[in-house]
Amino acid sequence: MSVRVGFFPHNNSLFVLRHTGILERRIPDVTWVDLRSLPQGERPDTRSGLPTVHSDQLFAEGGYDVVGTGFTPPITALGAGRDVVYIGVSGPRVDNGRLVVRADSPIKEVADLRGRRVGIAHGSWQTTLLLFALDQAGLTWADVEPVNTGADAAQLFLDGEIDAWTGSYPDLDRVEAQTEVRTLVRTEGLFSHPSLWFTRRDFAEDHRDELAAIIESLQESDRWITENPRAAARYFVDDAVARGSDASLDAWERALRNRPFGVNPADEAFLTEQQRAADLLAANGLLPRAVDVRGAVLPWVNDLVTGTLSTRA
Repeated sequence: MSVRVGFFPHNNSLFVLRHTGILERRIPDVTWVDLRSLPQGERPDTRSGLPTVHSDQLFAEGGYDVVGTGFTPPITALGAGRDVVYIGVSGPRVDNGRLVVRADSPIKEVADLRGRRVGIAHGSWQTTLLLFALDQAGLTWADVEPVNTGADAAQLFLDGEIDAWTGSYPDLDRVEAQTEVRTLVRTEGLFSHPSLWFTRRDFAEDHRDELAAIIESLQESDRWITENPRAAARYFVDDAVARGSDASLDAWERALRNRPFGVNPADEAFLTEQQRAADLLAANGLLPRAVDVRGAVLPWVNDLVTGTLSTRA
């Protein structure tokens, strides 16, 4: 069978794996599905819901069987009633991004965000970071004006179109080179912000050998990224240039050096954090129903991931 793997640059591990040929040595028939090429559908208003495109494509003809994203999409999938299961999770990526304002902004603390425009890539880890920060300050989603910034986030911030921004690297490099920013909320201490990978339950159960091959290949490719960050960075730069954008090789190398690589099992600390996010998303009207994230854990998959950890050394 052809195994369909969804990829895009925001999940660095799968994006590099797409280019290395490592997975093809274990599964010769791989179909790589660029998430950016798929129909995105109608994106909900930031007040009322979360985009479900990642889980939609897991269950769609012409979609994919496995995908890697940030923190929020699997929760969204569960909230939409999708039968997804976790494959694994990275280490914390607390240096990858943070909530910032311009240095001359009158916003001094999260409580000052009331009524302000806050830029996020809605449905990504940035939604969770903002929600956690608001909850910590005693605010709710309704107290701010979340702005779904998409690819224009850095420019919107530089142009003053948003009051605060959940920025990440390398986009933050571009902004910091042009203006002085002040950190309002650091990711560290707020939540762990890992990468993660998930699939459909039926794919996991019916294709255990293929799933094992994907996990082993991710571990091998992630070791290569750690040992060759500049060569890995070149894939991202070449992709951006091919799409008509500018990208800095130095900035991408720095971003990759500051990110954890390797796949770990979905442990209790991760699940507790996911459940807290799910509860807050539901309480703020961003999920259609409450979810139990532990129902998305298959113990044998965790055992499979654990069995590959020694190969990372």
